[in-house]
Amino acid sequence: MIPVKFGLNGFANLLILSFGIITFGCSYTQKTCVRLLKKAEKEGPFDAIIVPGVPFDSKLWSRTMKGRVYWSYYLYKKGIAKNVIYSGSAVYSPYVEAKIMALYGEALGIAPENIFVESKAEHSTENIYYSYQLAKKNGFTKIALASDPFQSKLLQSFSKRHTPSVKMIPMVFDTLVAISKNDPVIDSKKAFVPNFISITQRESFWERLKGTQGKKIKFE
Repeated sequence: MIPVKFGLNGFANLLILSFGIITFGCSYTQKTCVRLLKKAEKEGPFDAIIVPGVPFDSKLWSRTMKGRVYWSYYLYKKGIAKNVIYSGSAVYSPYVEAKIMALYGEALGIAPENIFVESKAEHSTENIYYSYQLAKKNGFTKIALASDPFQSKLLQSFSKRHTPSVKMIPMVFDTLVAISKNDPVIDSKKAFVPNFISITQRESFWERLKGTQGKKIKFE
């Protein structure tokens, strides 16, 4: 066997890879997603749903962002959610993720007065926590997280500890696929941050890992 040596960067990359494998294997099944959607239909309407951000590269939205925004649009149009809170700062690219998603959500047909933007969060745990705080400040009591099955499952444990009243409405892929989709044109300059510095330049790997675990949140 040939020995393999890892420097600090190599070890960090190995940890990232391992974390990714664990994350990929940690997901709600589609059967569970369907059950949770039916439950949400009975318990709704929710005052607000939280939609975590995705980096934007200045051209077109990614498949992940498109899926999350269309899922929020579906829940809004079906009357399951009254309002949508898009969450995410400018983290890996010079565009505030929440503002980009809000522009797409409005372009799809969500009323501007029903769209809220949380632009502080830089990690998934912060997405749900800061959005939860924003929801409470607006008098919202029935709140749910609306994201893909992987992220929803990943945040389940954190949510139980810090935002226990937040329900989960993960994507149902068959429902999402059946929605007629397009790529609306938005003015991305409205979400552009000048003099932007990526989180990879501002923080070390270990600092970002702490953020992912929610260890940088100042809990109220």
